[in-house]
Amino acid sequence: MYRISLALITVLIIAGCNGENGNGKDTPENGDELTDFEMEHGIGPVTEPLDIGEIDLGKAQRGADFFDSRCASCHRMEERRVGPPLGRVAENRSPEFIVNFTLNPEEMVDRHPVGQALLQEYLTIMPYQNVSKERALEIVDFLRHYAETGEDLRE
Repeated sequence: MYRISLALITVLIIAGCNGENGNGKDTPENGDELTDFEMEHGIGPVTEPLDIGEIDLGKAQRGADFFDSRCASCHRMEERRVGPPLGRVAENRSPEFIVNFTLNPEEMVDRHPVGQALLQEYLTIMPYQNVSKERALEIVDFLRHYAETGEDLRE
């Protein structure tokens, strides 16, 4: 019984550390340091700022259609589902972050503090959807349009 209690306490202590390195800063589990760009904009194929310009309504509509076919089973715009609501994500995250998370969800969850926090909250890893960068940018325009106007182009 003593061994079981000791093992349980050890597991709880390790879990309680939650990836902290002793100086109060979170670090990715594998010890890799993230660049400032990766911390702000995520880990993935986008490694420098995007020049996305104004919202293109045609791209936003294509993004809405794709969102409806591939994303809406887990995400809603304003309510929690299997994954987080995405209606205001464009207000809180950069286009680069959204593209990187869309194109590289597994590594984002493995190595990025935001991805790790989302996994802890939702207990699900977003599956890779075989999305092209062009399609991800269309989704970004859809999410930007929704965040600015509240209009869901899927209706």
